[in-house]
Amino acid sequence: MKEDRNRVRSGLWYLRGLRTPEATSNLTLLRPSLSLRLVADAVLWVVAMAVGAASLGASLVHGVVAGGIAAMLQAVLGLVSGLYRGRWRLASFEEVIALSGTVTVVTVLLAMLRVGAAALGVTVAISVLSPFVAMCAMVGIRGMRRHAHERATRRESAAKTREPVIVFGAGDGGTQLVRSMLQNPSSRYLPVALLDDDPGKRHLRVQGVPVRGTRRQLIDVAAELDCSIVIIAIPSAGSRTIRAVADHATACGLDVRVLPPTQELVDGVVTLSDVREVTEADLLGRRAIDTDLDAIASYLSGQRVLVTGAGGSIGSELCRQIARFDPSELIMLDRDESALHGVQMSLEGRALLDTRNLVVADIRDGDRVAEVFGEHRPHVVFHAAALKHLPLLEMYAEEGWKTNVLGTNNVLRASAQTGVTHFVNVSTDKAADPTSVLGYSKRIAEQLTSWYANRSRGDWVSVRFGNVLGSRGSMLPAFRAQVDAGGPITVTHPDATRYFMTPQEACQLVIQAGAVGHRGEALVLDMGQPVRILDVAKRLVANAGEPIDIVFTGLRPGEKMHEDLISVGELDIRRAHPLISHVAVPAFRPTQLGLFDNSTNDNARNSMRELSQRVPFSARESAAKPIVL
Repeated sequence: MKEDRNRVRSGLWYLRGLRTPEATSNLTLLRPSLSLRLVADAVLWVVAMAVGAASLGASLVHGVVAGGIAAMLQAVLGLVSGLYRGRWRLASFEEVIALSGTVTVVTVLLAMLRVGAAALGVTVAISVLSPFVAMCAMVGIRGMRRHAHERATRRESAAKTREPVIVFGAGDGGTQLVRSMLQNPSSRYLPVALLDDDPGKRHLRVQGVPVRGTRRQLIDVAAELDCSIVIIAIPSAGSRTIRAVADHATACGLDVRVLPPTQELVDGVVTLSDVREVTEADLLGRRAIDTDLDAIASYLSGQRVLVTGAGGSIGSELCRQIARFDPSELIMLDRDESALHGVQMSLEGRALLDTRNLVVADIRDGDRVAEVFGEHRPHVVFHAAALKHLPLLEMYAEEGWKTNVLGTNNVLRASAQTGVTHFVNVSTDKAADPTSVLGYSKRIAEQLTSWYANRSRGDWVSVRFGNVLGSRGSMLPAFRAQVDAGGPITVTHPDATRYFMTPQEACQLVIQAGAVGHRGEALVLDMGQPVRILDVAKRLVANAGEPIDIVFTGLRPGEKMHEDLISVGELDIRRAHPLISHVAVPAFRPTQLGLFDNSTNDNARNSMRELSQRVPFSARESAAKPIVL
């Protein structure tokens, strides 16, 4: 921020005709290449004006004088604008635009002052046409200089021992990557070919590197050019494209590298350091999410926002994304103090645990929850606290009831009492046609949210989605630990499938859902295509480089072969966002919570199942086809 303020202040002083010491040093101590650029432009002005005058029968001396004046004006304007201070790369689009602007201003000044016209005996035609000739010459010389530099760089790169690579993707990402490789003398990669499935790019060359075909030609091009690495340079590519290209490259015996998704790039600029190994997130959950930033900012900016379960995988990512919208206060609640330590460190770069916005509390304790809400009086609540491990909840059903149902009711009641305007209950795909304690308890939580929503002001919604990649206790970390231990990897069933999404993607849509949801709805996030768990395990085994067994353990009690996102009878209506479905949820009266039977674990489970189905769905008799509005 301080550097930005200094740059603005420096620019304002220049406009006032003043110079800071730093700016003065930039003017007087130009790099040799920039000085040569200034001199070359000055010479071109003089030559263009002189030739123009001579060719049209005007005085050659007058043309030279006019060219000299134009050169001085160009030098002053170029130094002030940064044209001769290295602000833009040689012959880049930005430099050409700046150069055009400078030449245009010089031309207008010449015409206005009539320095290049009647006063010197030079016609107006010369004072207009000659600058155009000078401009073309300046751009041409810059282009030739850059082309020569790039050819020399390629020869120098080829002379070094560098790994030849094929770049898949000849769009903006691939172009930036090829340039970065060729211009970075320490690069370990040398791009020798591009591949792209777009037939319109088959004759394209990027810095001399040609497009040699589509992915179908990958094995032939790799063999011809002796390449062992392919880099997927499409930051906007989804997981399906990444999987397809990576599988094809692996089948060809090539190692695969990838660029991160667009949202992870700094200012959308690709650099050599962005190239990395392919991760499970690239293969399973990578999608570009188009969010309505204005709608989100309207309900988060300047508001007091409270997140329960703030130390968990979803809760902590929610906190990081919410913080970008500048809430007046971000209250992070969790019963795990170590988790709060970690989320404060990720947000603030420190973890002194000395601020009141870090709240240690258990949502099972209704009095404590009411106390927290009374102190902070949040405007917006994201409720992410929950017990989520399905097999454990099958054994300890009452614990799931206490946290996922009674705890949620405590948070809902406190939110209603303190006037919360936006409430987002984080649910799960297991609440759709539930078959487990986790699903029953989260379904009841959705129904409780619907009941409170109809009796409170503002938009109160639930958000339903599937497995989050890399979350604590989830499948991928467990598989990695089994691979590190030498195996075996345990898979429930060879045909079992699950939906996957990264925490970043899920939280983007959760926050968006808070802006577009209507009172009492469940908003269902589009998770893409389900993935076979066995395929994930096989990929991890292939990457391990050593034989690892895969053992099938069978589905556990309460588990489904294939997860559902929308229950039978629920309509898939997408009225506000293409990746968010709006589903009506029947209300569940809090007074019905007293019907829960916890005398035994089986009774608790059966009681929860009956309560979750006590209110029938409005159209259960027929499964509706998806509707996109």
